Amino acid sequence: MSKTEAAARLAVRKTYKLYIGGAFPRSESGRSYPVTSSKGEFLANASKASRKDARDAVSAARKAFGGWSGATAYNRGQILYRIAEMLEGRRAQFVAELAEAGTKKAGDVVDAAIDRLVWYAGWSDKITSVAGAANPVAGPYFNLSSPEPTGVVAVIAPDEPLLGLVSVIAPVIVTGNTCVVVASERAPLPSITLAEVLATSDLPGGVVNILTGSVKEIAPWLAAHMDVNAIDLTGVADDDLAVTCEQAAAENLKRVLRPAAADWYADPGLKHMTAFLETKTVWHPTGI
Repeated sequence: MSKTEAAARLAVRKTYKLYIGGAFPRSESGRSYPVTSSKGEFLANASKASRKDARDAVSAARKAFGGWSGATAYNRGQILYRIAEMLEGRRAQFVAELAEAGTKKAGDVVDAAIDRLVWYAGWSDKITSVAGAANPVAGPYFNLSSPEPTGVVAVIAPDEPLLGLVSVIAPVIVTGNTCVVVASERAPLPSITLAEVLATSDLPGGVVNILTGSVKEIAPWLAAHMDVNAIDLTGVADDDLAVTCEQAAAENLKRVLRPAAADWYADPGLKHMTAFLETKTVWHPTGI
């Protein structure tokens, strides 16, 4: 190849698609929307998910739930650690994407996201001991309470496109749930790059599904979906939309998490893990 031909080569531009069931489909609607940098410069077109895409994502999450919730806590921790490893390997790419989105100190944000994954990976085989209990009872019985995953969790991700995203996904999946995530509408590109990391990190397809597009369009449908067991409204800034989602979620008694504004660099604590755990209590006679 001559120097002239090399100079004339067109780069292969990345196509940002959805992430559903371990695959990267375009929206069934064929829609997309332009994503711009913090300076208003065009970056890419992102898929604009429809309610049909949301239904497909919920179906994929439900299909994956049995295997993921049945995996050992140790195995789930290994996979979260593997995600951290893969994210570390693509650090420069994430720094560049966050910088384009206007994130200050993008390198520090990526490092914090990696550390957050490692932190949650370490909790995988400990949360049961902390959240469970052997209860004293007035009788010849053992009374044991143990946490179990809620099921399929819809997550409206915050506008912080990596650290905030990791901070709402990790506690959901480390406890055995599966999720459908609506990424930041303003800066969706790092979320799809994160999906590429998930796809190469031994995470079974369907455990995490990521949609890009309009939060106002997709969130109410996920809140009303009868096969969604819980919803995290962290990324819903519009109070009216949050109330609409809460009302829709009440139809099948979904668990609803609507936290106050978060400091993503603070100690996350256990609240995001325990929010999506059910408690099973078992009675067993002593001496048998």
